[in-house]
Amino acid sequence: MALKSQWWRDAAIYQIYVRSFADSNGDGEGDLAGIRERLPHLAELGVDAVWLTPFYVSPLADGGYDVADYRDVDPRFGTLADFDELLATAHDLGLRVIIDVVPNHSSSAHRWFREAVAAEPGSPARSRYIFRDGKGPDGEQPPNNWNSIFGGPAWTRLKRPDGTPEQWYLHLFDPEQPDFDWTSQEVHDEFDDVLRFWLDRGVDGFRIDVAHGMVKDPALPDIEEGAKADLLDGSTTLPYFDQDGVHDIYRRWAAIAASYPGDRTMVAEAWVEDAERVARYLRPDELHQAFNFEYLTSPWDSGHLRSVIDSSLTANGAVGATTSWVLSNHDVTRHVTRFGGGEQGLRRARAATMLMLALPGAVYLYQGEELGLPEVTDLPDDALQDPTWERSGRTERGRDGCRVPLPWEDGAAPYGFGAEGSTPWLPQPEGWGRLSRAAQRGVEGSTLELYTSALRLRRELDALGDGSMTWLDAPEGVLYFEREPGVRCAANLTGEPVDLAVGEMTAPEASVEGGSPAPAGGPWGDGGRRVNVPEVLLSSGPVAAPADGTLALPAETAVWLRA
Repeated sequence: MALKSQWWRDAAIYQIYVRSFADSNGDGEGDLAGIRERLPHLAELGVDAVWLTPFYVSPLADGGYDVADYRDVDPRFGTLADFDELLATAHDLGLRVIIDVVPNHSSSAHRWFREAVAAEPGSPARSRYIFRDGKGPDGEQPPNNWNSIFGGPAWTRLKRPDGTPEQWYLHLFDPEQPDFDWTSQEVHDEFDDVLRFWLDRGVDGFRIDVAHGMVKDPALPDIEEGAKADLLDGSTTLPYFDQDGVHDIYRRWAAIAASYPGDRTMVAEAWVEDAERVARYLRPDELHQAFNFEYLTSPWDSGHLRSVIDSSLTANGAVGATTSWVLSNHDVTRHVTRFGGGEQGLRRARAATMLMLALPGAVYLYQGEELGLPEVTDLPDDALQDPTWERSGRTERGRDGCRVPLPWEDGAAPYGFGAEGSTPWLPQPEGWGRLSRAAQRGVEGSTLELYTSALRLRRELDALGDGSMTWLDAPEGVLYFEREPGVRCAANLTGEPVDLAVGEMTAPEASVEGGSPAPAGGPWGDGGRRVNVPEVLLSSGPVAAPADGTLALPAETAVWLRA
């Protein structure tokens, strides 16, 4: 299939958490071959691209975001040949492929870090990472008071083979994820080469992990007492996040991507709370997209959502960039559960999806949300693998609940994720098969069919995708807007039904068939004016056709209308 240019401006991109998508060999872990086998289902769903989480050689201390070799596939996920076959199959189906690049840190098993540990303080091998002497008479205190995102201190002290303590190294995440020092030219050159390695293989772009975190304040100052080291806080005031120096890196990377044909794209995972600062990553000579985490973390509140939508579109529009929208990913609680769980959570999640898919720009979908999967909140303690669990002293359960392997078939575990009788790396809930793709495919009103219909309309209707929008008058608690030409979205975020005026009166008619005056009642109003009643294209729940220009919009429901 032909792949359109500048596809990323209004693409629907589907995130695949590789370890939990599809297991082709029955070892309990998803792999590249499993993804390749299931790609036709994603083409049928109607997405434009897939984003793969890391599949590189890794000890999996942090689910693959601790990379030991950036140019090879971990054997548990397959081989480079498997990746090439996956990429070719995706392109044949008209799907683009984005992969993760993890430039803030490597695995402690990376060749460079092993060399650094074996080297002396001040050596070139240590200049690739952030090593510092400790404070205190014997250097027994960390260089500063920074804490790890996963809990505990952000510094670990090395020891020589004889047990003698020496320098400390920085890890904003797990101790097995030492931070690179981006003042090193060698680090710059290495990642230039990593990008080219995968671009040469044909990937369509990169999702940049912790894109706001590579550059640190060179003074490494203490943070304020009580300041929370939290990736999800999106704070722009921490000395290791959103430093101006990251933009020089992205200008260099943008030039590399632009040197390849086919509109290669880059998207930033930048947890920055200010829409205008996020937009700085999207200037014409930098990146193409940044995840809209302000939108993702918004509460179920119409006023808050409208404010975030407006600020996002304004800030990104000022730099000529498209806006991306996202409701779930591998790092946050699934939005069915965030929005209350149970029937209410699913009802709200379906409405939120239709609202998101109607907004201008691109959308990111997380695997399983098209099935209405909730967060798995009752995983056994001994099954948890997220480093947050241990680093927090077993007080924070971490992100495993949104990473449980997908159900593909009804019946018994593993529900088609792997071979019958295999044991997935995280246990799937009993009854998970009722939410499977097989159980929902072709079933009217199912969440899978809602997503499939919405994505099909989004492709077919010129009004949806990239472009502008206009807010329309609506009762409190309802978001109502129009996309030109002639498609409207209304979302009722209240807990009660709302009557929404959606009809428009035309100019007076002189006569009707036979030359008689316009009749009273029906679609004809006073003075012979006709009420134009829009057509219901799709709704997240049962919605009756508008009558006399009024739409009865049920609670926590969204609808698309053709004016």
